[in-house]
Amino acid sequence: MGRVQDKVVIVTGGSQGIGEAIVRRLAEEGAKVIITDISVDQGENLAKELGENTTFIKHDVSNVDDWKNVLNKVDEKYGKVDVLVNNAGISILGSVDEMSEEDYMKNINVNQHSVFYGMKLVKPLMDKAGGGSIINLSSIAGIIGSQGGTGYNGSKFAVRGMTKTAALDYAKDNIRVNSIHPGLIETPILSVLSDEYREILNNSIPMGRIGKPEEIANLTLFLASDESTYCTGAEFVADGGFTVQ
Repeated sequence: MGRVQDKVVIVTGGSQGIGEAIVRRLAEEGAKVIITDISVDQGENLAKELGENTTFIKHDVSNVDDWKNVLNKVDEKYGKVDVLVNNAGISILGSVDEMSEEDYMKNINVNQHSVFYGMKLVKPLMDKAGGGSIINLSSIAGIIGSQGGTGYNGSKFAVRGMTKTAALDYAKDNIRVNSIHPGLIETPILSVLSDEYREILNNSIPMGRIGKPEEIANLTLFLASDESTYCTGAEFVADGGFTVQ
């Protein structure tokens, strides 16, 4: 038996990067995984590769009607949701005085509003399951400031706060809500880094290296499983020690 055997899990932004690693890890441990993403080809190919217990649904997380469509389809197929992983996100950087209102709101709509929609709308399906686990991917940018991060950091700080509030609201219903705060993680976006700049980044991290997507996936697995049944409203940092300096 896997650690999340037969749990019904939704992973937003699940077709690539950290999301893909989470999908693979949960599927490996027996979950029935619903991948949602705007990247249709990648999502469909991943679902096909992982087999019959993995499904892909196209999903713009900033669109409340798309959320309702996803949850209606999951309800029709499984009748419940045990775990929601709010992983989808974007990063548009710019200083306070330079960032456009449009770019600021893109950060907020995708990174913050989507988490609100997911936590609110998944509740009836988690009630059907008798409880569940909501895992919100924030960032160390939700714990510390970073230059040029007015929109991104603002959204990630908000996810941290929303997580704690939802944990209090949902505790009586046996629904746990926690946030994960990754540091720098080895995803395709880092492939453009020069060796020199990569060395600078490695040297800025106490553990001396950039993290792996699988390390975030393993933490997500713990929070999705029944091994974490007394954890709620907490922030789990995985950054190689960067924020303790």
